[in-house]
Amino acid sequence: MATQQRTVDFLLDQLREAGPVSARKMFGEYALYLHGKVFALVADDQLFLKPTEASDRLFPGAPMGPPYPGAKLYVQVPEERWDDGEWLSALAAATARNLPPPKPKPKPKRNR
Repeated sequence: MATQQRTVDFLLDQLREAGPVSARKMFGEYALYLHGKVFALVADDQLFLKPTEASDRLFPGAPMGPPYPGAKLYVQVPEERWDDGEWLSALAAATARNLPPPKPKPKPKRNR
């Protein structure tokens, strides 16, 4: 089941205090970006954050689950926690800060 656009729109609104959060559609689901870093996935209308020390500290005992079959475990943020935009934004911002910078994209090869 693909994620509904209204779910992503709601999450982006709730995360506005974290900074410039954006979403990119990928294979019917979404990746969430903050300062150019993918910090979360939205799959099957569920929010999954990359696990970091910050997520462990701000959301101790968080449920973990894979966003899709065969994926690594992510922090699964229950829908009932989405209404607390301040907490959700703090969690997202802290998670993104704990992630390494994105790798630079390789330059395209030129044909001669």
